[in-house]
Amino acid sequence: MLPSAFEVLGPVMVGPSSSHTAGALRIALASRELAPAPVTSVTFTLYNSFARTYRGHGTDKALVAGMLGLATDDERIRDSFALAREAGLAFDFSINPDGVGQHPNTVDIAMAFSDGGRLTVRGESVGGGRMRLSAIDGVPVDVAGEYPTLFVRHDDKPGMLAALTGALSAQHINIATIRTFRNARGGDAYTVVEVDDALPEPLLAYVRSTPGVSFATAIAIPGAGPHLGTEAPACDFRNGAELLALCQSENRSIGSAMRARETSLEGSEQAVDDAMGRVLAAMDHEVRATIEQPRRSLGGLLHGQARAVSDKSAALQGALLGPALSRATAYAMATLELSSSMGVIVAAPTAGSSGVVPGALIACAEAMGARSRLSGALWCAAAVGAVISGNATVSGAEGGCQAEVGAAAAMAAAGLCQMLYGSPETCLDAAAIAIANMLGLVCDPAGGLVEFPCQDRNAAGVAAAFTAAQLALSGVKSVATFDDAVTALAAVGHSMPAALRETALGGLAVTPSVCLACEQPCA
Repeated sequence: MLPSAFEVLGPVMVGPSSSHTAGALRIALASRELAPAPVTSVTFTLYNSFARTYRGHGTDKALVAGMLGLATDDERIRDSFALAREAGLAFDFSINPDGVGQHPNTVDIAMAFSDGGRLTVRGESVGGGRMRLSAIDGVPVDVAGEYPTLFVRHDDKPGMLAALTGALSAQHINIATIRTFRNARGGDAYTVVEVDDALPEPLLAYVRSTPGVSFATAIAIPGAGPHLGTEAPACDFRNGAELLALCQSENRSIGSAMRARETSLEGSEQAVDDAMGRVLAAMDHEVRATIEQPRRSLGGLLHGQARAVSDKSAALQGALLGPALSRATAYAMATLELSSSMGVIVAAPTAGSSGVVPGALIACAEAMGARSRLSGALWCAAAVGAVISGNATVSGAEGGCQAEVGAAAAMAAAGLCQMLYGSPETCLDAAAIAIANMLGLVCDPAGGLVEFPCQDRNAAGVAAAFTAAQLALSGVKSVATFDDAVTALAAVGHSMPAALRETALGGLAVTPSVCLACEQPCA
């Protein structure tokens, strides 16, 4: 199933990176839930992209914050080290930048407990703040939150699995998958059970009281979409072709179809409208905050650029970008400045590309005097982002900046078309054109920071979205279908060398002038 709208337009989070900050924090939060006793110390082993960019992306602060139970939008994340010391939590970091065979954003979290026990959890941040658990004590698992999940530590002895499955059966809860692993015959064993229905607290209490069970909990994956059991949501789709067919058969706009799908997931129109209202409120703040009051970024590369563009717009807009695009550019840059200074923003679809969608859509709505059309445009953007997320990637560590700013430009282009009364076909044409114009864009963060060239590329993403929307609304068709453009984006991302996928080992990140600006030696 494709992600929900608020996995694409979300999380609302402290920057600077959805995968390296919010995703990392969520891995630690989920790992913390597996602790059978208070955690006294923890070692984080970071691999690949996590290892190379963790300081500049705030990954270290986010992991510690997750172990403390902080949420992704808690501005105390930046102070998590001090908070951990106050709480008596010891922590350290081990770096493995060449984790062969590991996902680019992988961390092992080795926890020690007050009762003398230990547990190691491996997590992967898969883009846009989403994550999954891939191993527990070295044994492969795949827990991403698609199903309610029961985790049980118990004695390795006959009858234990029968007791667990019997308890679930008595509650009429159907098992989707079950896996048991152990560290030695007759020693401790771990069972992970994915089920079709929510796990009630009385069931957990019963399992915990079962002789031989030392610990049991329901694993909640923060940020995972709503679980549907065996039923597909209304207005569901898996790709652009199915989305277009749905819109045609039900005479809907893309935004209307995505809102109906989300209502089916959440069960309430009021709930989804309130959630979109919170997204829009956060976007309204992020596009203006650092224009009004500039903030210095973590690495010091950003401070006041958005205000400079805003102040100069009136003088330049006649000859260059025009009033709407000038404002959109400043808004996009302001969002990145806020994110890079660990302010609260909306990942849309990622923190590194968070300025494109709000910058483009809010500026266009203001130019049209059509604030009421913003919500529908955001629903449309979310639908396009969901298709890209489900069929390619929005992670820079997996697909380069084309997967982040390219995806955001496609989302914004489609949203602009819907705002300007374009048909569903026109919206998807605009999205395909935007991807085509961003295809091959590498991710080369200077100093491992989400600052340069990230802020400039958000500005370029806004320009690509405006251009694509104008072409599509003028009747210019994309030769490549939207689905083919998404397939190409995935293929190009897989073809990129690791040095050009958010590792700071290639591109602009290793040029002499950039190394000098970041006060680091060049390779």
